[in-house]
Amino acid sequence: MIEDTASALMFLGRLLLGGAFVFAGVRNIQNAAFLTQLMAMRCVPQARLMLWLGIVLQVVAGAMVIAGFWTATACAALVLFLIVATPMFHNFRDHQGLDRASRINGFVGNVAQHLLDAMPQELRSA
Repeated sequence: MIEDTASALMFLGRLLLGGAFVFAGVRNIQNAAFLTQLMAMRCVPQARLMLWLGIVLQVVAGAMVIAGFWTATACAALVLFLIVATPMFHNFRDHQGLDRASRINGFVGNVAQHLLDAMPQELRSA
């Protein structure tokens, strides 16, 4: 019974974490034109290509986490993605008021995902 509960909770955790990336990737598809323009304004070379590579990484690695397939590799790829994307899209230092608060929330959320993705397996299953 306890093993079944632990397995169910582990799957739920993978579903929530991986699902967040899949959801974000799909949402980024819907906003691709705006995000490409934003990346170009921030001098990202080949902004459209970089955006689509990021979207594919989010969706594929997120799905791998959900499926429990090469989770360490998928999480490592997502951590690297977040290290690059977080300061680019959540640059709260350049904003004021509610916009700044919203960007701080996005930044903190991504940092929390960094920490969760980087957590050793032994601690995740404790």
